[in-house]
Amino acid sequence: MSHPDCRLNLGSLRGVSSVVSPRGVGASPGDKKSKNKSTRGKKKSIFENYMSKEDVSEGLKRGTLIQGVLRINPKKFHEAFIPSPDGDRDIFIDGVVARNRALNGDLVVVKLLPEEQWKVIKPESNDKETEGAYEPELPEELCGSHLQRSLKGHNDSPDVIVEAQCEDSGSEDGHGGTPDVLVDGVRKLAVCVPEKGKEDGGAPVTKDESTSMPQDASAVPEKSLQRSAKVVYIVEKKHSRAATGFLKLLTDKNSELFRKYALFSPSDHRVPRIYVPLKDCPQEFVTRPKDFANTLFICRIVDWKEDSNFALGQLAKSLGQAGEIEPETEGILTEYGVDFSDFSSEVLECLPQDLPWTVPPEEFSKRRDLRKDCIFTIDPSTARDLDDALSCKPLADGDAYEVGVHIADVSYFVPEGSELDKVAAQRATSVYLVQKVVPMLPRMLCEELCSLNPMTDKLTFSVIWTLTSDGKILSEWFGRTVIRSCTKLSYEHAQSMIESPTQRIPEGELPPISPEHSSEEVHQAVLNLHRIAKELRKQRFLDGALRLDQLKLAFTLDHETGLPQGCYISEYRDSNKLVEEFMLLANMAVAHRVYRSFPETALLRRHPPPQTKMLNDLVEFCNQMGLPMDFSSAGALNESLTRIFGDDKYSLARKEVLTNMCSRPMQMALYFCAGALRDEAQFRHYALNVPLYTHFTSPIRRFADVMVHRLLAASLGHSAPPDLEPSEVQKQAEHCNDRRMASKRVQELSTSLFFAVLVRESGPLESEAMVLGVLNQAFDVLVLRYGVQKRIYCNALPLRSHRFRRVGKKPELTLTWGPVDTEQEPVQQVITIFSLVQVVLQAEAAALKYSALLRRPGAGDHSDHLRDGEESDCDLERED
Repeated sequence: MSHPDCRLNLGSLRGVSSVVSPRGVGASPGDKKSKNKSTRGKKKSIFENYMSKEDVSEGLKRGTLIQGVLRINPKKFHEAFIPSPDGDRDIFIDGVVARNRALNGDLVVVKLLPEEQWKVIKPESNDKETEGAYEPELPEELCGSHLQRSLKGHNDSPDVIVEAQCEDSGSEDGHGGTPDVLVDGVRKLAVCVPEKGKEDGGAPVTKDESTSMPQDASAVPEKSLQRSAKVVYIVEKKHSRAATGFLKLLTDKNSELFRKYALFSPSDHRVPRIYVPLKDCPQEFVTRPKDFANTLFICRIVDWKEDSNFALGQLAKSLGQAGEIEPETEGILTEYGVDFSDFSSEVLECLPQDLPWTVPPEEFSKRRDLRKDCIFTIDPSTARDLDDALSCKPLADGDAYEVGVHIADVSYFVPEGSELDKVAAQRATSVYLVQKVVPMLPRMLCEELCSLNPMTDKLTFSVIWTLTSDGKILSEWFGRTVIRSCTKLSYEHAQSMIESPTQRIPEGELPPISPEHSSEEVHQAVLNLHRIAKELRKQRFLDGALRLDQLKLAFTLDHETGLPQGCYISEYRDSNKLVEEFMLLANMAVAHRVYRSFPETALLRRHPPPQTKMLNDLVEFCNQMGLPMDFSSAGALNESLTRIFGDDKYSLARKEVLTNMCSRPMQMALYFCAGALRDEAQFRHYALNVPLYTHFTSPIRRFADVMVHRLLAASLGHSAPPDLEPSEVQKQAEHCNDRRMASKRVQELSTSLFFAVLVRESGPLESEAMVLGVLNQAFDVLVLRYGVQKRIYCNALPLRSHRFRRVGKKPELTLTWGPVDTEQEPVQQVITIFSLVQVVLQAEAAALKYSALLRRPGAGDHSDHLRDGEESDCDLERED
């Protein structure tokens, strides 16, 4: 499908006259009409009309309006926020009326309310409650590695993020959470209280003390006020307007609405409830609604009138039973606008039709022939889309090596302007789930034509350096090449070679190697690359780079059922670091080359510095906790994290928690067009601490890399420069940013889905956890064995009482446990940040929901309740 958002055939929108495009800009068609109609006889409007585009433009210029991306707190659904342009405390948007029909992720324009309507932050309230549902945006280079992207072996290229699975944090604190799905609740208007069995439905639904206003707000100190605003315009509807959920009959059987509509209740309460025409519902639904109580549907919002609490929607399809992996997965993909349809015949016709394909003879005259060189890939053992290979050849003087990074020449197979090019540009990225991948390109390209499979001639784009053994670059070459990989190494193979430098790896433990090269030659090349990579890495951190490694959960799956059998924390070892260093080096080299050649149209990647307010809060917290952290630069932060913790279990757990806290102020790394951002100071990559960076090394799965390949080819005179204006490059860069963010969320939700199934099938699961946030009536923990975050609510525990206070400025919860029997005394437990506690993860009644409970102090053993024979080899000890 060619339209950006026609990811799913929703059928004709019967009975709906005004359809909002999923990525429509500005107000919907219905909004304009309503402005000009007499309101006599109409229901009173709940929402304000949007401002005109002209007035918005003028207001933004004058500074009376502010633009930003809307974030809705995933658990306090009436709270929303946009970032403050000056990096100060987020701007607060209170309630669905003030949100004015905008959904999570939408680019909106807001108008500040009068100061007497600003949110008051009480001194005793938790500082964390004053921020929006912030999603830590760790750029790929900040914590990335060459780890497997899924159990199917779709390997991530080494500059790709090891995503933190920040599941379920960020509710009442609105800080550091990853929203599970997409967005917009009608809590205040529709009184949509979470139903029984919904995750965290037991959260205390009490008035937020921090938002109560005194009679005279002007008497409140300035620093305890948070600016409040209302949405006056939607610049871009980035939310897909699709949701998964359940159908229900309306409660008032005598109303006219009851005869025309059903009520669609989204699984995520941030999405408004939706009226769905009954004629679109299954025929049996009206007579036997209970039969559909556990049936998952997809619905898309098509309109939302000013006079209605609820949106109007179109029911798309029934997914199947809630709680099953495939229906839930399809729902996730649809909600995030991922095109998982089959490639059209027009797209497939762009591929070579004469198979098996071989390199055309004329290509050898245009390329450097490297087929005799010892070149190999290093990937997860089951990887099929191999887009990068390495080589390392000693030179005559003894202390220099010719090192090559060879990347699949995808642009050769994707002609600019073709149908294949259009769909790749639209998808922008492959999307990796636990059990499968939604590819950016047809599988023939991903796994055959472009994949650098061993002992086959392949077209590549190479960066080749002359390097000394201590990583000093003596020369650099870029060009199109032909390679013939001699073997496909797994990370385990490369790791064995690194760990056994003097021992010959038995032939039976290695993959086939082409006759022209020996296992000893490959082994020596890996050792040389490892030695150089260590020096490059050492120098990179001396130069001020930063890494924030976080726990990443992976699964073992049952081959027949596809259900998770166990889970483990992915390891990040020397073989991963080896590949990462050379991919980073290639990306930096190509960034400088394309920017020198095309300063107006170069596609680059920048990483802004952390958000000021959140960073200042973190500095204050570390000072309170007596942690000697230096946040003055990326390198200083990295050195602090490396220096202040020991290697015992408790220290490593504290490091994981502090690393998580450090991730929260981090902003997202962004693709951008150099000509659209004039200030070169803003080109910098904060985490890498380099002036220029781009993505070149993964064109099979990222369209940005394809664009960079075309620029590099043009800079070398192989082709004409792409016929694009800076504004067009910037538009595609922004689309790549949007799709990468959606892909990241989908990957996180897929992990959460499989972990929920594991808890349901194998739970309850016990683990040590470390407290990373303390609130008035709840606290957040990082579950160390599984790398997940969870909120524990006091009212879900058998407590006699609980008391929140501050010791100095440190938040503290004292829990008083009721005695197990009358002869025992109540037990007190003090919860502070960095407390080590024992938690139990258990399934809830609702499908695929699980909660965390604090284990009563001193109760029972600490065994894990996994079924016999199932894996659960999560170990906190890991190599950083």
